[in-house]
Amino acid sequence: MLTLSEFSSLVTHKARLAAGVLLAACLTIGGAAALESSTFPVMQQSVTGSYLAGRQALSDLRTEDAARYFRSAAQEDWDNPIVVERSFIAYAANGQVSDAARTAKHLLELSAPNDLASLIIGTEDVKERRYAAAAKELENVGGDTFAGITGGILRAWALVADGKADEASKVLDGIGQGGLEDFLVFHRALMADVEGKSKEALDFAAKAYETDPNVARIVEAYTRMLGNAGRFDEAEKVIAAFEAQGLDHPLVDAVKASIDQKQRPGVFAADVQSGAAEMFHSVGVALAREGSPDIAAVFLRLGMYLDPKADVIDLVYGQLLDGANQHDAANAVYDAVPADSPMKPMAVVRIAENLDAMGDRDEALRRLGNIVTSNPKDLEALSVLGDMQRAAEKYADAADTYTKALGVAGGDAPGDWRFYYVRGISFERDKHWDKAEADFKRALELNPEQPQVLNYLGYSWVDQGINLIPALDMIQKAVAASPNDGYIIDSLGWAYFRLGRFDEAVQQLELAVQLRSTDPEINDHLGDAYWRAGRKLEAKFQWNIAAAVDQEGNVKARVAKKLANGLDAVSPAPDPGPVAEGQAAPTP
Repeated sequence: MLTLSEFSSLVTHKARLAAGVLLAACLTIGGAAALESSTFPVMQQSVTGSYLAGRQALSDLRTEDAARYFRSAAQEDWDNPIVVERSFIAYAANGQVSDAARTAKHLLELSAPNDLASLIIGTEDVKERRYAAAAKELENVGGDTFAGITGGILRAWALVADGKADEASKVLDGIGQGGLEDFLVFHRALMADVEGKSKEALDFAAKAYETDPNVARIVEAYTRMLGNAGRFDEAEKVIAAFEAQGLDHPLVDAVKASIDQKQRPGVFAADVQSGAAEMFHSVGVALAREGSPDIAAVFLRLGMYLDPKADVIDLVYGQLLDGANQHDAANAVYDAVPADSPMKPMAVVRIAENLDAMGDRDEALRRLGNIVTSNPKDLEALSVLGDMQRAAEKYADAADTYTKALGVAGGDAPGDWRFYYVRGISFERDKHWDKAEADFKRALELNPEQPQVLNYLGYSWVDQGINLIPALDMIQKAVAASPNDGYIIDSLGWAYFRLGRFDEAVQQLELAVQLRSTDPEINDHLGDAYWRAGRKLEAKFQWNIAAAVDQEGNVKARVAKKLANGLDAVSPAPDPGPVAEGQAAPTP
């Protein structure tokens, strides 16, 4: 059985095992992909240029450009299945679903089957309430690809809308045999709710919640159903358990407001279209996590098309654009979120983050400051503001902001470890070590195995030459949790160096340099370890590298003295003997 969070891994694994039927760019069955190598060379040059420009634009998530380029290519070569296939994908990614469906129909005339093409056609049918046509279009869609599985679920939605619930259940049963039942149970709950089968919907929602109690959309749907059934006390407990994990979500908050007033919060999915949109939302998120942003854009756009009021999908789509550095396009999405939407505060925070990413940090800080002034309990705004202040090296301001965030969050939930951690960093950078150390320890009380906190506190102790044995233990735990993190490996090497275990220090620091070859501090550390291990030529070579890759000048000034006179003239060797807990070691 699979949970919602495990869905993408299983589908991707199965897709990779399927015998040679994947479209390389979009994880769908697409016959035309196999023709590309033989057909592409004979395209007209103008078509070739538009096609290549379109592919690059789609890869960059410049979807409007991609749609324009592929439209031009398709007009010149309308019977080339490769061009037509990429055209309908670009149209869909840009939200032009009607154009995508028209082009997908032509592709199926040229080269069938194609699950993604049928899925888009079926989506248009569902939008226009042509449910029988949608079910027929999706009848032969299947397999272990994202498009195949999603097409099967969409067919079940169409059958539900067409009054064929039993047939829809059989379709889901078939999909569930592939190990996806725990993913499907949430959609069974939504289908039953849309049909008005409240008890059945609640039973399915309870199963989904039991499997994935920390997924906000499941919590929202389940508590809505409980509230609508008048079971307010149970709904309150579900929300309290969610919040106790340090989790929050604007839509869960909106339901909580109704539940607290003993008011029925309303349905999660009002109709078939909004229910099916949630399916596209789930799969779009899975695709984004799997590193397929172009096809994730297609699925999210289909969800937005089916339910234009699903602002939560807009936020995910905007975040996808953010990840592709399409910040202007993302901000247009965020700006379009209605002012009365529970998601609007989050959208405004995202706009500020994008302003910072585009180089206008002062304006971003001003906007975030306005947000937290008008809504002091906006935890996300406080978190982002603190992070941005810390990035701007305004450490005292950042610490103050994180303190306010802890006041809102409570400071005792497991998820609150992060606020103590980042406030500890701010205190440490602002030269308040006692406060920083207390925060790091508190973060570890809430999350004892968190590798970043273990590393930061352990390295800080090592760098000060104190608590070397417990520091080494912490860093070793951090390495076990994150064995490919170059910074944590560097901390382990530096701990060995401080303890006088130079050969072990060299071994770990060489690995750290492999992982982070352009980090000046790590290269400098390796040079020091080489020197103490008697490898002085290699030490000087490594110090030269550290100076060469240093962009700020701090390391360059430090290694200049070592290059001139050697490490011995700069600092004494660490004492190689045992260091008891709390005992200070010499500082190089």
